Amino acid sequence: MLPKQKKSINDFIKECHRVAKTKGWWLDVRNDGELIALMHSELSEALEAMRNHGKKEELAEELADCCIRIFDYCGARNIDLEKALIKKIEYNKGRPYRHGKKF
Repeated sequence: MLPKQKKSINDFIKECHRVAKTKGWWLDVRNDGELIALMHSELSEALEAMRNHGKKEELAEELADCCIRIFDYCGARNIDLEKALIKKIEYNKGRPYRHGKKF
């Protein structure tokens, strides 16, 4: 039996966008500001889950919702998030400790 191949970030982007399209979310042109606000709202829901002493599963679900919104957006706008993540991680490795910031 062959080992199951792991999905890449770009695989998740394609799948999230495909699902959103099949559910009717891309029938009309969508506003970038609104889409970013929806990503933000998922993070706010994650914060609320933490404030309400939610379980890790609840927090993980809200964070997953945020990723799904980000991946859907990247799929719609043809953004190579995987490439950007790799580039940014490498850049961050060379930054000074805490980048000279207090928080």
